[in-house]
Amino acid sequence: MMNVIEIQSNSRVPKYKQLFSHFRNRINSRTFPGNERLPSINHLSASLDVSRDTVEKAYRELKRRNLIEAVPGKGYFIKLKEKQEEYKVFLLFNKLSAHKKTIYDSFVETLGDNAQIDFHVYNNDFATFQRLLNSHAGDYTHYVIIPHFYNRYESAKSVIDQLPKDKLLLLDKRIAGIEGNYACVYQDFEQNIYDALCQSKELLRKYDNLKLIFPSKTYQPKEIIKGFQRFCIDCNFRGRLVPDIQKETLAAGEAYITLMEDDLVEIVKKSKASSLKVGRDIGIISYNENPLKEVLLDGITVISTDFQQLGRTAAEMILNERKGFVENPFRLIRRNSL
Repeated sequence: MMNVIEIQSNSRVPKYKQLFSHFRNRINSRTFPGNERLPSINHLSASLDVSRDTVEKAYRELKRRNLIEAVPGKGYFIKLKEKQEEYKVFLLFNKLSAHKKTIYDSFVETLGDNAQIDFHVYNNDFATFQRLLNSHAGDYTHYVIIPHFYNRYESAKSVIDQLPKDKLLLLDKRIAGIEGNYACVYQDFEQNIYDALCQSKELLRKYDNLKLIFPSKTYQPKEIIKGFQRFCIDCNFRGRLVPDIQKETLAAGEAYITLMEDDLVEIVKKSKASSLKVGRDIGIISYNENPLKEVLLDGITVISTDFQQLGRTAAEMILNERKGFVENPFRLIRRNSL
């Protein structure tokens, strides 16, 4: 038991919480059987080179969660499985997609078997979002929400702000103005596209124009536009926003950035109809990795966050009772479409 406990002195997480999380995760994953005796406070303090107070705090929290019990004169013992805590999570996604499934699968796997997860989808519609939250207020230990809407972000902020902050976890996007100490795993949409385009700068130089396909009605964050425009100014590129790719005539010497899969399909169809070779006559950068983009037209260059990590980090923040903002990593995958 002792040789697998690691206490990180440089971590922002207090040592007693690290110790508490270690035991809780192992108990919930059934690594420890019920009725097993835990090390004494003195033994654990000496072995890990931490204070007695640190161990006592961790054991008190385990006891409060009904995970262990203290037997006078004998020590601390792990309770039987049926008496252990259970998470009840309200998981609210804006839409269904392959990327959302990756987040969901990673989140569920990391959270483990000792969690009840009620999954809902509001299809980027604020009215549905509000109704779902209002009808389930107070029923859950955690509310995990992906907040993407076509409009009414201010109204959404007001609805989210009414949730208990110790139960709130925002996923994928930050919402400005929400008060309190809560958890958030987010993408930095503005900086991510800026950095990705900077990394592609030399490949993009062979094109005369850079066009961002940003539909007039979309839930995509407008921070993407800011990052795109900042890159064009800083690196001296001719950039333009295109609200509707179907009305756009493709021309040689242009590179296109697509956010939506339908727009990517439309560009591929138009390029074939115009005999424009992708990667030579026109360039394409697409958002969000999936297996198809690895093989389509010998490979589509992609800007993508790590969706698996997004779900994993969210679950770990719940397990470790961690609050604050965590930026999710993104990557640029260069392929033959530039």
